[in-house]
Amino acid sequence: MNADSPDATNAAVVGVGNMGRHHARVYSELPNVNLVGVFDVDDQQAREVAADHGTRAMNMEALVRAADVASIAVPNQFHAEIASQCIEHGVDVLVEKPFVDDPETGRELLDRAEKAGVTVQVGHVERFNPAIRTLADIVADLDVIAVDAQRLGPPPGDRQVDESAVLDLMIHDIDVVLAILDGEPDEVNARGVRNNQYATASLEFPDAVATLTASRVTQQRIRKLSITAEECRVNVDYIDRSVEIHRHSLPEYIEDNGDVRYRHESIVERPTVETGEPLKNQLQSFVAAATSEADPVVSGEDGLRVLEVAREIDGIAADERPEAEVSVR
Repeated sequence: MNADSPDATNAAVVGVGNMGRHHARVYSELPNVNLVGVFDVDDQQAREVAADHGTRAMNMEALVRAADVASIAVPNQFHAEIASQCIEHGVDVLVEKPFVDDPETGRELLDRAEKAGVTVQVGHVERFNPAIRTLADIVADLDVIAVDAQRLGPPPGDRQVDESAVLDLMIHDIDVVLAILDGEPDEVNARGVRNNQYATASLEFPDAVATLTASRVTQQRIRKLSITAEECRVNVDYIDRSVEIHRHSLPEYIEDNGDVRYRHESIVERPTVETGEPLKNQLQSFVAAATSEADPVVSGEDGLRVLEVAREIDGIAADERPEAEVSVR
């Protein structure tokens, strides 16, 4: 356990598989947070993760009674059930993406959470990537024309993923794009192959367009996003956590050994990007929002909006009929 202070926030993790075990690790490292316990249907795994981080494996009933906040990292089909149980006990929740399977169920959960005074945050962790935090500051002063995002590569290790690349991978970029452009698309175009293991989408906004590509069959890991604006082009590499701003200098003619030639150089700025683990940034932000009753950075409403767009893209991309390639909202 990380904190014994009576003012410490008691945190729990429900589901300690590939992602949940990292939530447990981070909570155990956060100041003024007490990792009170973990739960998993695999009792042995729960005990192992608990032992690694100085806490206990508990049943769900005991866990929700002990916790102030909880991360829900179970398979997607169980998100709503576990979130409902936490809300019933007044436990603030961070639900891994996608928020729920069905938007209507998600809406009902948010209504219940609001009545109960429970904070709901959705785990779109890329919003807490230091490079995206830097990008958010830059974009605030730009007239954005287009966004292009690529999220490609096979699943890490032996991880089994049943979802399409849209709902597992592209959903991260949908969240970032909707946040950058601060709105919803007027029109959606999409195509997919291999049961949407490779999919592309085009989202048309009133003054901008976004092009997204997600793949689980590409044998190279790429996580990149580019912004085209009136003022410049901004390139983000999620993996390197780097940001580059490309601007053009004024063109000029120069004389070199008696020869006159034309030169148009590009100016590249590389703003400082803060260090820090995105998941740690996310959980710190969640605990701060829950304990202060402030709005979370990625609210339940944000999670629903992203889910609805992702489901629309996934449905269009999976349908091979030409007339299904466009959805006008």
